[in-house]
Amino acid sequence: MRRCRGDRGGITPMVATFVLVIFMALGISVDGSGMLRARHRADDIAAEAARAGGQALDLPKAITGQADVIDPAAARAAALAYLANAGVHGTVTVPNGGLTITVTVTIPYEPIFLGLIGLGPWNEEGTATATLLTG
Repeated sequence: MRRCRGDRGGITPMVATFVLVIFMALGISVDGSGMLRARHRADDIAAEAARAGGQALDLPKAITGQADVIDPAAARAAALAYLANAGVHGTVTVPNGGLTITVTVTIPYEPIFLGLIGLGPWNEEGTATATLLTG
């Protein structure tokens, strides 16, 4: 009985390509969801830091009835303290004469699978603004 040996090893390129495609799909799904989690975390931390800073009222102006505004220095300090406790870096601004506070947070994301082929790391950014409401 004679065997045909012309196809020997012919399946190997197909399997190698299939494994590579599966690896890339796995990397995109795992690292893509990881990036989204980092972005949501940045948004959440920015919102909470803005809330913490927005509670720092300028008490002398509020007590005397001059204005209900945020104390810029105290608000920055409170928001930056919240960011430090969360272990992230960010910027804090108090525009509009102390009626709002804006916090921007940057969180690095180190990819798990896509990092193996040289992609990443990436920085995910979140921004939130808290507005002082009186009434």
